[in-house]
Amino acid sequence: MDVLAEVVRSGLVESRHRGVAVGVDPGGDVVWSWGDPGTVVFPRSSNKPIQALGMLRAGLPLEGRLLAIAAASHSGEQFHLAAVREILALAELDESALQTPPSYPLDPHVHADWLRAGGVREPICMDCSGKHAAMLLTCVVNDWPTDTYLDPEHPLQRLITATFTELTDGPPSVIGIDGCGAPLLATPLQQLARAVGRIVQGAPGSHEARLVAAMVAHPDHVSGTTRWEHSLMRAFPGLVAKSGAESVFVTGLPDGSAYALKIEDGGERPLNSVMGRVLELAGLDAAVLHERPVVLGGGKQVGEVRTTF
Repeated sequence: MDVLAEVVRSGLVESRHRGVAVGVDPGGDVVWSWGDPGTVVFPRSSNKPIQALGMLRAGLPLEGRLLAIAAASHSGEQFHLAAVREILALAELDESALQTPPSYPLDPHVHADWLRAGGVREPICMDCSGKHAAMLLTCVVNDWPTDTYLDPEHPLQRLITATFTELTDGPPSVIGIDGCGAPLLATPLQQLARAVGRIVQGAPGSHEARLVAAMVAHPDHVSGTTRWEHSLMRAFPGLVAKSGAESVFVTGLPDGSAYALKIEDGGERPLNSVMGRVLELAGLDAAVLHERPVVLGGGKQVGEVRTTF
């Protein structure tokens, strides 16, 4: 993989982050890449728009902010938890049906507030609980079992895998288990970009268009009020952005072009900077794209995390 970012301290390159980045045009063809665009990755939560589309095709009856949180890695803010509970209520289920591992809220400030209030790890606080609640509701409307909804052979997961296969032009390279316990589908990075590009090009009235409209209108539900994805989607109306664990990021632009990246070491420090530079080279411009993490020494800035391309 190529070096995509460097950590500079007092004029010396202290660390380097290697990775792969790729852009595809509205037809899905690779127009540029750094590193091998055929590198197989686990997209982690960058798969969530694909999973949400599979649920919509199975009859998931959500719109707006509730559909947005079905495709979210939420921060655990109170409005996120309220939305998850609304979805569970539609399914006539409670939080005990969630099979997400007990967790604290993802956002560090929300986490701290949760602890100060005496909170403990709970399944609903896990950042994937919106997706899981939507999976449960999809099962209920189809009269599918809810206790085995994470089994790769469950009808829900088989349908999601079929949707993934269609959008990425092939079956998963590997099927693993995600951090939330759901089946995790691997694909070449260029195919992840291609899949999201296809979703943002959905025809009016299609499931794809419903999903994009929900995510675009409610970026606070897709991530959280303090997250870079939220700022990015606010800066560019119509853009869909979704990050994933182990430093994966995918964006889809309204014209159907799409961009995906993976930082090899899984570190998130350079992730936003690299995607910002990718979108800058794609012709976008806004202050959010120029934000770079600073390197501190004695509490003062002595360097930066800079991109190399």
